[in-house]
Amino acid sequence: MLRTTVTALTGLTALTTAWATPAGATRTAEPWRPVIMAALGDSISAGFNACGWYLPCTSRSWSTGDHQSVRSQYVRLRAADAAVAGNNVNLAIPGSTSADLAGQVTRAVGRRADYVTVLIGAQDACVSEERLMTPVAVYERRVAEALALFRAGRPGGRVFVASIPDVKRLWQIGRKDPVARGFWAVGRICPTMLARPTSTSATDRARRDRVRARVADYNAALARVCAAYGPACRFDGNEVFRQRFTTGHLSKWDFFHPNAAGQKLIAEKTYAMMRDWLTEEETEPVPLLIP
Repeated sequence: MLRTTVTALTGLTALTTAWATPAGATRTAEPWRPVIMAALGDSISAGFNACGWYLPCTSRSWSTGDHQSVRSQYVRLRAADAAVAGNNVNLAIPGSTSADLAGQVTRAVGRRADYVTVLIGAQDACVSEERLMTPVAVYERRVAEALALFRAGRPGGRVFVASIPDVKRLWQIGRKDPVARGFWAVGRICPTMLARPTSTSATDRARRDRVRARVADYNAALARVCAAYGPACRFDGNEVFRQRFTTGHLSKWDFFHPNAAGQKLIAEKTYAMMRDWLTEEETEPVPLLIP
């Protein structure tokens, strides 16, 4: 008899709880906190030439760098929550194009990254000839496939996608500098944009405009892919592309890659676009037992 009474009371408690729960109620989870962060992309995220001669300098990366002069996203996240401390990995590889992103994502999944940053595409446009630039549709498909791999491997992970910087801005601020022009010529740096930098011919002006347009189209593709991914992906809204950086933000080894100041600028602008994730509370529906 006692066992029957206890069982009945337990069932009544459950039913009472269900009746007291209004339709559409939610259970609040803890605010999002990344534990393992990974940088994906090309030489920019690798910190190339940010602290040495033609070498990656991951400590100065805008994404996962740990040098205080840059105040990367990682450093800012670490200050907000110690859980991410020491769990930063830089998988960006200089020279990478969109074709290489899937491989980097696979490695990030293997590292169990729950937050990744993506900045890739400059090398899809900075090729020897215009005809070799990656078609926009191909670029978009590659990025979408790479992010699909991340979703499949780390379904609870989040993605921040930074826009590609305006490569025409490089030409605008460096074309009158003989040192910059010398590095561009000797290193054959981004010929599609930076070849014949002093030329004012209609042909060269049109070429530069087309390359810039291609980068803008890549950025539009990034926005579409991120939107399709859902709320776990954040695009920077072309914040990096819009930056009016100066030669003071460029490495003096090539007048192309960001130096520490340039990396800091990217970190500052991109972190401002995602820091609300740290206070966002994830919610999930509470199932009702009684209609």
